[in-house]
Amino acid sequence: MATQSRTAVIAGSGSGLSASLARLLSREGFAVALAARNVEKLSGLCAETGARAYSCDVCDEGEVAALFDQLDHDMGPPDVAIFNAGARARGPIAELDVADVARAVITSAMGGFHVGQQAARRMLPRGHGAILFTGASASVKGYAQSAPFAMGKFALRGLAQSMARELAPKGIHVAHFVIDGQIRNPGRSEPAWVVDGDQPPATQSGTEGVMWRVGERFVDPEASIAIEVTLSLYGPTLTSGRCARRRCSSSTASGWMPTAMIPSNRR
Repeated sequence: MATQSRTAVIAGSGSGLSASLARLLSREGFAVALAARNVEKLSGLCAETGARAYSCDVCDEGEVAALFDQLDHDMGPPDVAIFNAGARARGPIAELDVADVARAVITSAMGGFHVGQQAARRMLPRGHGAILFTGASASVKGYAQSAPFAMGKFALRGLAQSMARELAPKGIHVAHFVIDGQIRNPGRSEPAWVVDGDQPPATQSGTEGVMWRVGERFVDPEASIAIEVTLSLYGPTLTSGRCARRRCSSSTASGWMPTAMIPSNRR
């Protein structure tokens, strides 16, 4: 078993948001586990951060349970669990394939539930931990020809809010992040409507800068009571739920703007 005092698992790992989180957690001294259906794409990130890669389809309850059992053996139960998986099915509502819609909804909704449940089962006996869910603009507003993605993200947001209110009094911090825009990623092309010079270069360090601002507030579950954060080029919103007192209230505050985000043209 790893000797680090804290461990983290990121379900739905890739080259963008999750890679930034893996780097952040590694710098903070966490032993990091990366879970994805395709683990071959994670070899470079594992070499860079010392993370371990595990094959897992979050839609499969058995695979998620097996993942956490393996983590118990290899690294110990996670102190931080991050759910970052998602799937899309785009098209006119009258033409969408039912199987594609089901896959998109199950990935976000049931995938989040599977990961959240397994993490909570391990954190409850210890009375501490953080479970973080990444959402999107579609978590709060549905767009034309994107109903399946919104369906899944709305469900994930509801799951996070319910878990936060249940688990905060028991020492477990649950938070949901609305990523209201496209984070620059070296593996993703720039939208044609982004004006040259209007935004910083599309580099991985830009993504990491955004997530560092989030990480310094939320990696330590004792440092914040926020249950939702909206990251947007148009201004951030922080929702703080005072769940530790068994009664959740909320407020908003702003203070910084993530400059590595691409503004949405669908507002």
